Amino acid sequence: MKKYLSRLLLGVSALVAVTAAQAGAIDDAVKRGTFKVGMDPTYMPFEMTNKRGEIIGFEVDLLKAMAKAMGVKLELVSTAYDGIIPAFLTGKFDMIGSGMTLTQERNLRLNFSDPFIVVGQTLLIRKELEGKVTSYKDLNSADYRITSKLGTTGEMVAKKLIAKAKYHGYDNEQEAVLDVVNGKADAFIYDAPYNVVALNKVGNGKLVFLDKPFTYEPLAFGLKKGDYDSLNWINNFLHQIHEDGTYDRIHDKWFKDTAWLKDME
Repeated sequence: MKKYLSRLLLGVSALVAVTAAQAGAIDDAVKRGTFKVGMDPTYMPFEMTNKRGEIIGFEVDLLKAMAKAMGVKLELVSTAYDGIIPAFLTGKFDMIGSGMTLTQERNLRLNFSDPFIVVGQTLLIRKELEGKVTSYKDLNSADYRITSKLGTTGEMVAKKLIAKAKYHGYDNEQEAVLDVVNGKADAFIYDAPYNVVALNKVGNGKLVFLDKPFTYEPLAFGLKKGDYDSLNWINNFLHQIHEDGTYDRIHDKWFKDTAWLKDME
């Protein structure tokens, strides 16, 4: 009888442990009433800070819709991009939502949702190089100095595909772009949507946009390994908003309309 009770209690304990392990980010957020998302708000037009200090953008609106569907409040946790994965893995927020490209290297450390958009790396070059530099391959020489934001796929691509060029990265995108505007660098490498905005916002007529993407980069939400319940919920949410028109409405607000630029510094 004692052995039977011991086995029964052991089984119950194991069941409780399994149930606890299955509780993921979405379940935790619903119980807490707040969905915490780690984000570096410097990536136009996905996440950025306006004149009033509010974090706005395409991905922010997707996350607001996600939190509304959960019935919880959205809390954005501002985090430097090059430290966002370590911060997430130590439990500072429930999910990464910061324009993150789903790479195989990152996928070894994180689970990713289905992509919510696909972008690619493009170039902003000094106007003086127009016609001379027509693709990233032309920059692969020690004669050129290139830049991007640290910790991003722009940096990875620069060091992998344009390894012969001199590279200097910055903590934020605008500093790197201004390096090219001011003639200190020859090219800035970054995602196409950001470069479209940067060309108009800070280009000052001194940049040329080589707009053909030369990489394939799906952007997705990052979750902890093994959190399949949350992945299932998020993927179903993404499918729903694609079908009911919510996604198109949010997308067009940030990629087809430029009214939001007036709200930026």
